[in-house]
Amino acid sequence: MRPLEGRVALVSGALRGIGLAIAERYHAEGAKVALVDLAEAKDGKVGETLARLPGCKYWKLDVALEDDWRRVEKSLRSELGRLDILVNNAGVDLTGPVEKLELAAWRRIMSINVDGVFLGTKTLTPLLGETGRSTRFGSSIINISSIMGLVGYGETSAYNAGKGAVRLFTKAVAIEFAQKRTPIRVNSIHPGFVRTPLLEIGMQNWVAAGFAAKAQDLIDQIAAATPNGRLAEPAEIAGAAYFLASDDSSYCTGSELVIDGGWTAR
Repeated sequence: MRPLEGRVALVSGALRGIGLAIAERYHAEGAKVALVDLAEAKDGKVGETLARLPGCKYWKLDVALEDDWRRVEKSLRSELGRLDILVNNAGVDLTGPVEKLELAAWRRIMSINVDGVFLGTKTLTPLLGETGRSTRFGSSIINISSIMGLVGYGETSAYNAGKGAVRLFTKAVAIEFAQKRTPIRVNSIHPGFVRTPLLEIGMQNWVAAGFAAKAQDLIDQIAAATPNGRLAEPAEIAGAAYFLASDDSSYCTGSELVIDGGWTAR
């Protein structure tokens, strides 16, 4: 029997990058995975992904909309009947000097990177709690933060603020649940620089701002500045997400798992 056999996971931002890698790892370990993202269900990427992950579900979800979360919660109850693992992964980037950031852009990144984590947790806690009471070590919420939620970085103040909020929200909810004996563990993952589409978009933005001639130059600079000399692959973050979803992390709650090649150890 595979370690996550019989369990149900929901992963937001699941069609690419870290979210997709986590969904693939959970599926490989036996879980049924509900993938949620912004694409329409008829989108070719959705069909391709579900073909590789038989037995999984896909629902369109804007993480910043509470009604979307309520709709997905109803679908989970009616179609899968339980929820063991929630991965709040969906996120966007925003860079630039603080004095030039537009309020609308600030509010957009907060609505996705912070409100999305809050709404997912708020809406799905009752179902996670119900499932957790029938599972030996309870259910698990895993919030994808970043090393940018731990340390500052030039011209990323909005992203830093949002990921820092995710870090402390995770700890606060973990303590709340533990004190109430709600059977849900809550932890955060803090990736360093990972080779994902979001990173590539960010590098292109830096190129457009005149920081380099091409994106690969910036990627090479980041790799050289990382103590172990390379970027992470999404599957390496998925391994950590598997650990926090599994019984091996039964005594972990309110913790932050840093996966950054040594970036923040200096």
